[in-house]
Amino acid sequence: MADVVSPAKRSQMMSGIKGKNSLPEMLVRKALFAMGHRFRLHRRDLPGTPDIAMPGRKIAIFVHGCFWHSHQGCKYAKTPSTRTEFWMTKLQGNAERDRRAADKLVEMGWRVLNVWECSTRDPEAPAGLPEALRRWIDSEAQVGEISAQTLVAARQARGEQRAPKRNSLSK
Repeated sequence: MADVVSPAKRSQMMSGIKGKNSLPEMLVRKALFAMGHRFRLHRRDLPGTPDIAMPGRKIAIFVHGCFWHSHQGCKYAKTPSTRTEFWMTKLQGNAERDRRAADKLVEMGWRVLNVWECSTRDPEAPAGLPEALRRWIDSEAQVGEISAQTLVAARQARGEQRAPKRNSLSK
């Protein structure tokens, strides 16, 4: 299938994708700050340049886009139908680089948390994300991840259910 936009327009669209200060990253930072945690941003002296570093606790947090970092089983991590071989190589390379960075950080004594974009897109993220962050930070886990799936599982474990969607026709 051919691309539906011109190469110039596609280039303009791709150049607009942020690597820092994205909306998911800002939501995580806001939640951490509200909990009283202080942190450093984009520490280039650490492997993988974590989005958020908490040096006192030796915690590195990466906020990954589900598409760009190949989040397995996520509805937002779909391989494009055009130039499939290029994208498979690109996305697998990103995921491998992420694994190497996390391994190096763990070797250095840091704890590593991956927060996936899908966890911030969840309509109930404002309530679930801070709690998931707090639980992981307070745990002894060396490596962890927060995704939409883990937020749903945590909600179910607490016996909560999503609020039903309101139908505009019902009263």
